[in-house]
Amino acid sequence: MLMPILQVNSEDIPEFVIVCGDPKRAETISRKLTNARELAFSREYRTFVGTYEGVELAVTSHGVGCPGAAVCFEELIRAGAKTLIRVGTAGSYRADTPAGSLVVSTAAIRTDGLTKQLVPDGFPAVADSQVAEALYKSAVAIGAGVVRKGITVTLDVFFNGVEEVPHQKYKAAGALGVEMEIAALYVVAAIRGVRAGAIVAMDGFADADLAAEYDPNTNVVADAVEREINTALQAVVKLAKQG
Repeated sequence: MLMPILQVNSEDIPEFVIVCGDPKRAETISRKLTNARELAFSREYRTFVGTYEGVELAVTSHGVGCPGAAVCFEELIRAGAKTLIRVGTAGSYRADTPAGSLVVSTAAIRTDGLTKQLVPDGFPAVADSQVAEALYKSAVAIGAGVVRKGITVTLDVFFNGVEEVPHQKYKAAGALGVEMEIAALYVVAAIRGVRAGAIVAMDGFADADLAAEYDPNTNVVADAVEREINTALQAVVKLAKQG
């Protein structure tokens, strides 16, 4: 069956899928796969399939923001995906988690608009515990840099407007950082009955008291993205062995 937005056939989508925002990053991840082939490039959604250490998996880009990303997650699940892992970037709230650090998101604070239209306000956006643990253990094993796990924030806002985003409140509540898609991933996965997890590389500070010049295009961030990609691939292998 053809997925109308992703333009992929359901018979081509395996149980494991790594998702990311940037189509170029999807291509980068695909280069680490054996016998990788591109299935489709429709709008912001670019999909590859291949194998990694004998495990069949797909890689799909989902673009920026919850609404478009949720379309991607929904169609992947309808096509047969059972475990989705997001790799991406986020802004840090903590001085001890600077650019180049990795954070495994165990749950997401839902400040986005999309998930409010999918589930009641009190419904949590939570990672699958097995997926989160596989990501954390794989990241620690790879080493080279700060690795943390904890709560992240999902916002719709990237550039501030006239309304103040309460970053300090999220920070005081213990959130580690902020990004734009994880809540959608966790909520869609929960209501569709599949597993999901996420790991993000810190690309700067979202906290105004810590932020200087924002530049995500540094070697430090690039190295962290490389580590998180390798982490996600190793986590897939761990999860596949667990069955």
